[in-house]
Amino acid sequence: MPHLDEYPRPQLERDSYISLNGTWEYAIRKNIAIPYSFDGNIEVPYSPETPLSGVNKMLLPDEWLFYRKELIFPKGFIKDKVILHFGAVDQITEIFINDIFIGSHTGGFLPFSFDIKPYLNKKKNILIVRVKDVSDTSYHSRGKQKIKRGKIWYSPQSGIYMPVWMESVSFDYIKDIKLTPDVANSIIKIIVNTDSEKIKCEFNGANLSLKPNIENTIKLKDVHLWSPEDPFLYYFTLKTPHDKVHSYFAMREVKMMDDEKGIKRLFLNGKPYFMKGLLDQGYYQEGYLTPTSDEDYVNDIQLAKDLGFNTLRKHIKIESLRWYYHCDRLGMLVWQDFVNGGGKYNFLTISLPVFIGAHYKDNKYAKLARKDKKGRLEAEEEFKETINLLYNSPSIVLWTIFNEGWGQFDSERIYNQLIKIDNTRLYDHASGWVDQGISDVKSMHVYFKRFNMPKEKDIKNRAVILSECGGYALKIANHTFNKATFGYKGLKNKEGLHKEYEKFLKLDIIPNIEKGLCAFIYTQLSDVEDELNGFITYDREVVKVDKEKIFLLNKSVKY
Repeated sequence: MPHLDEYPRPQLERDSYISLNGTWEYAIRKNIAIPYSFDGNIEVPYSPETPLSGVNKMLLPDEWLFYRKELIFPKGFIKDKVILHFGAVDQITEIFINDIFIGSHTGGFLPFSFDIKPYLNKKKNILIVRVKDVSDTSYHSRGKQKIKRGKIWYSPQSGIYMPVWMESVSFDYIKDIKLTPDVANSIIKIIVNTDSEKIKCEFNGANLSLKPNIENTIKLKDVHLWSPEDPFLYYFTLKTPHDKVHSYFAMREVKMMDDEKGIKRLFLNGKPYFMKGLLDQGYYQEGYLTPTSDEDYVNDIQLAKDLGFNTLRKHIKIESLRWYYHCDRLGMLVWQDFVNGGGKYNFLTISLPVFIGAHYKDNKYAKLARKDKKGRLEAEEEFKETINLLYNSPSIVLWTIFNEGWGQFDSERIYNQLIKIDNTRLYDHASGWVDQGISDVKSMHVYFKRFNMPKEKDIKNRAVILSECGGYALKIANHTFNKATFGYKGLKNKEGLHKEYEKFLKLDIIPNIEKGLCAFIYTQLSDVEDELNGFITYDREVVKVDKEKIFLLNKSVKY
């Protein structure tokens, strides 16, 4: 069985690496105490709810999930620190080494790590991971997971669902790097976070000296710009006296500005660039939030390109860093959503606006399921962590803070905070509705009816994007999750889907481009459980359209 053993951080890659993916022991208990005996084996990094885990059992909110793994170190591996990395664990995690509690983490979508060397024995070392997942019964971020799944809400999952791995490093190791391209001045800005006083950068045949923990600038000659049509990457190596990492960056610039006619447009590298994309929820039939292999990421991105799209909206999920790496190297713009949380969502708040639209102040915490102050503070920290985690990826050009009022709150204040962390990208503060009239875009969701440009008073000096639309459903026999059929318009065959998509482009998209439409995100790349509105089935076995036909239709969509 494939275990996703590729190096997890392509922009901070070093030789020291042990993958812990594979067979672990697991147990599910009502009692918090670490059990003496376990229930069987589980394949990591697949949640126990998924077929690929080998368990196929849902963790309930009043239960604890335990993992057990013996850690084995090759001779000469251990240096000054041994760092244990978790790509993501859903939802509340506690870590024990040799029965000693070493730390915890709350949040199901972000990575975390611990230095475990102080807790290691010379002979046998046992790792225990204890997990609690309350899913949608509390305010924690959950994305689209729901215990009572159905329609646009999906099966909940718990525990480890991204790679687990170890590396051993010296005290002077490179902890992190921050890369900021400055296209206007032909420089790349680099901050290297390390305790070392000496840093060398091998780049373009030169050996440069950098200063630690402050911004360094490197001047570039004959800058090669990055775009979906030409995804050029610059590779470099950083060294301290006892550490070495490989990384890359790209030179690209994204802005919202006036075009020559005074219309607000999205610009890429100084030119108006129409972004045509797909909603990509990153769900897989056998692994849910986890793909079967790294190649699944590549295949999804390449399919989008083959269909003529240049953008993927990563919807309510944070992916493994390898997914962003493939977008960087293959050439795919990414709109990255933050993950939603909060209390129980009210139907009138989050669903009715698809028909009537709804815009009101988002300090109405009860209405928007954000009464719990701890949940609001936790969400804000996760937004900042998300930006810091993905900051270096050149493919990401837009952050979506809130979607359709799902746990939305104080978006103007949050937006003003986030642009201090990253002012190099665009922001969509409220995708769909509950628009506060701020950020770079007027973001609309239109299903069931034709799209018309909003009135000037509603745009408020922003670019107009159609951030969700389409959603035409085509059921492919023997390639569905269950008997349910959900979509925004049911079709009978491939020809019908071709015809409906062509009609959508000709009536909704192309006529509105000259009026100011700057982008559209069609729902969606793949089927997900009940939803059958993907261009490919949930099992990724059947592409529902003629790729060349859709490619040619999308080619006609341009400025």
